[in-house]
Amino acid sequence: MPARKTTKKSTTKKAGKGRAGARVDTGAVPPYGEAIRGAVARGDVQEMKDTAASARKWISDVQSALKELDGAMKKSSKK
Repeated sequence: MPARKTTKKSTTKKAGKGRAGARVDTGAVPPYGEAIRGAVARGDVQEMKDTAASARKWISDVQSALKELDGAMKKSSKK
């Protein structure tokens, strides 16, 4: 029997690839309630601090984007 050819496959998975709903254990976790409650439930103080900082950064980014969106809407409504 002839030998099978092997190909090297990437061992890293990207978010959004593969099965729908598959959990990704690496990378940034959006600071949704589930991530926050999970950090509290595990009781890891450093994880809670990191999650809180991530959530605060995310909220700041969203607020900034909303201000930009509001400005664009006001600008377009004047035309």
